[in-house]
Amino acid sequence: MAKKAKKRSYSKGVAKKVGRAMKKRKSGTLKSGRSGKKVKSRKQAIAIRLSEARKKGAKVPNKRSKKS
Repeated sequence: MAKKAKKRSYSKGVAKKVGRAMKKRKSGTLKSGRSGKKVKSRKQAIAIRLSEARKKGAKVPNKRSKKS
């Protein structure tokens, strides 16, 4: 049986943006939104770029809802 083609969950442009964010974080120049503090965590860097992409209307999955 042939494998099903997996749909891309992020657009190519968003993937590039996240990659650039990771480089900026490593060099220490990525800053968060309002406060302008340096971003230290990998997850935070990815979250910043994905939220920016969502605002611009790029193909990005919805935020995960917290389960309590």
